[in-house]
Amino acid sequence: MSVSTSPTTAGLWRRARAGVLVGLLVVATAVIGALISGDAGPGRYLDPDDTSLRGSKALAQLLRAQGVRVDRVDSVTAAETLAREGDRLLLVGAPWNGGYAEAERLAALPGDRVVVGSQPYFDVLAPDIVAEGTLRLRSREPGCDLPAARAAGSAYLGALLFEAGGTSCYDGSLMVSGTVTAVGSGDFMTNQRLAEDGNAALALHLLSTRKAVTWLVPAPVPPGGDSVAGPGGKSIQELLPASIPWAVAMAAVAVALAAFWQGRRLGPVVAERLPVVVRAAETVEGRGRLYNARRARAQAAEALRGGALDRLVPRLGLGSGAGANEVVAALAVRTGQDPGWLGAALYGPPPAADAELVALAGYLDEIERLVREH
Repeated sequence: MSVSTSPTTAGLWRRARAGVLVGLLVVATAVIGALISGDAGPGRYLDPDDTSLRGSKALAQLLRAQGVRVDRVDSVTAAETLAREGDRLLLVGAPWNGGYAEAERLAALPGDRVVVGSQPYFDVLAPDIVAEGTLRLRSREPGCDLPAARAAGSAYLGALLFEAGGTSCYDGSLMVSGTVTAVGSGDFMTNQRLAEDGNAALALHLLSTRKAVTWLVPAPVPPGGDSVAGPGGKSIQELLPASIPWAVAMAAVAVALAAFWQGRRLGPVVAERLPVVVRAAETVEGRGRLYNARRARAQAAEALRGGALDRLVPRLGLGSGAGANEVVAALAVRTGQDPGWLGAALYGPPPAADAELVALAGYLDEIERLVREH
């Protein structure tokens, strides 16, 4: 008799370590590729020059197609310079990273102002509008008489909830007070959402009220800030040689080929011969001795009867769910034995003495013999 051996933890590690190392190398290659790729970032949120799903270049192009001049700026000084040219609309889109004094300078610029989402110093940029609470972002109906909202219809709005300050639309996620318009989220202006619902119409109506739009975006992080930069403010991508991506790609191919060449596969199951073979008869005798030592005549009789029924019922052509009366009646016809004896042998009370148990075992053997012969 033989049995399959189970693999040990050390054996599994020896077999799997090549795959684990290859996986780590692949992950490292992907990280390095992300670092050296100039377009690997998630996109600049609400940036009129960004073509990613988070950017807003599609909206800027639509505004320019309607004759609206769009000027992207990242400083208050640039916004003030443009304001001297004439009446303009100021759009504060992505969360702005300026200070309190700069927010006051922005609030002092002439013309309309659209403030998007949760901005630092929101109370300065939109002094008459109060933001309290939040809403889930989803498609919402205008629910107001604002011309821009009526023309657009449903739009993807939510996030900030404006409780007071002026004309409220889209369940309170858009508020207009004088020349200031506040929207809870700018997602409806992004390249990803612009074509949905009436998002494009709402954005165009809000931003095309003037001949020119000053689109304020967050200022870039200076060298020595959170980004990695080299001499002269150059990024790590600009400092790396152009051959680095090809070198990383060739290294990844080499690692994959080496892993395929040296990788080990699980072989067939190894069978080992047991040092001792135990005969089935010895197992039965051992169990019988245990029953005898514990005077477990009821358990022994139940085992004998259960085994006999498992062998007899199929031979009698009965199903596994056959009842006692069916089995006894079929046995009486097949063997010619008295139904009372058969029922007592198979379903009667347990033997009261060892002699009765031995007699029961002999009678069950006799019943099986008669069934086989007939």
